[in-house]
Amino acid sequence: MFGSILSPESDSLATSWADFEKCTGITIQYTGSNTFESDLPVKVNGGNAPGLAIIPQPGLLAQMVATGTVKDPPAQTVTNEGNWNDAWKSYGSVDGKFYAAPMSSNMKSLVWYSPKYFAANGYTVPTTWADMMTLSAKMATNMTGVAKPWCGGIGSGTATGWPATDWLEEAVLGTYGGQVYDDWISHKVTFSDPKIQAAMKTVADWMLNPAWVNGGYGNVQTVATTTFQDAGLPILKNECGMLQQASFYEAQWPKGTDVSENGDVFAFKLPAVDPSISNPVEGGGEFVTAFADDPATQAVQNYLSSPEWADSRIAVAPGWVSANEKVDQTLYTDPIDKISAKYLADPTATFRFDASDAMPAAVGSGTFWKGMVDWFGGKSAADVAKEIDASWPTS
Repeated sequence: MFGSILSPESDSLATSWADFEKCTGITIQYTGSNTFESDLPVKVNGGNAPGLAIIPQPGLLAQMVATGTVKDPPAQTVTNEGNWNDAWKSYGSVDGKFYAAPMSSNMKSLVWYSPKYFAANGYTVPTTWADMMTLSAKMATNMTGVAKPWCGGIGSGTATGWPATDWLEEAVLGTYGGQVYDDWISHKVTFSDPKIQAAMKTVADWMLNPAWVNGGYGNVQTVATTTFQDAGLPILKNECGMLQQASFYEAQWPKGTDVSENGDVFAFKLPAVDPSISNPVEGGGEFVTAFADDPATQAVQNYLSSPEWADSRIAVAPGWVSANEKVDQTLYTDPIDKISAKYLADPTATFRFDASDAMPAAVGSGTFWKGMVDWFGGKSAADVAKEIDASWPTS
């Protein structure tokens, strides 16, 4: 099994399927790589495909299906597809055909902060975008030295740039809602479109603001050289006020960090840019994709699509939420997981999957990532947009 998940999350995965291995005699050999998105096509095209791949991008899944090497899921996995709603099932499908069962889900639309620091300085959690901008300005006035209102890092191996794609996606979804967001994914709305350029300005005013960024690390340019794993750590030293990052960032806090409403760190929902947009929620996830159809591989595929496995993984460690609707919700004991599960299942939410992950892989895990790195390195939004648009596949 091959994927992009690294320690400590990969350790939790190994623990979650240990009983299955004992029961069946099947050994699951998982390899994680921070160059997964570029490694997988090389392995597949070179005839060295893994038995199973944990693919986070529907766009990459479609690219792999196009090679003709992805195997149809076994009957039990197909039966288990009733465990997910239609949206999640569609993200694991290509041209209407179901290939890959959803595995985990994560909520992207979160802002991490220190409740203790907020309380000590009289700050309250913002509930609107305008309030969040006002709070940021207030923090900037009060902070000294290396401390700034926001911190961020977009370094992630060959996936460097993806956190900044999230910032733009949040701005698009939170300003225009689901239809424009969907049209952007399909390139009916281009990156050069005035709407997307306006969303880039929203991000620039926020995360490219030299007075607000990059707490604990230096100037705005350090966002491009800081890893996403390290990005939020200055919050623990009161050198950063807030970090916009997904629910899975919880795994990056050092052991012993109190993650709770009155603790060392906690998270609030990122407000909509336009308050008229109903509860925008961006999410991500992974999909278990088979390149082999031997009995052992199919048994693992079936198990990973079951609520029993999801329950097992939830019980191992916090920072993980299942896309499976049949999980035992009482197993979520972690407050961040509870928040994530609540918003991801909220019928009133304007929920959309991570746009870069849903775009064609050449863009979503290629030129879009690179464009964000260029943008944070000083290139203009217009030039970045032009280059991404020019890279869009013609077929």
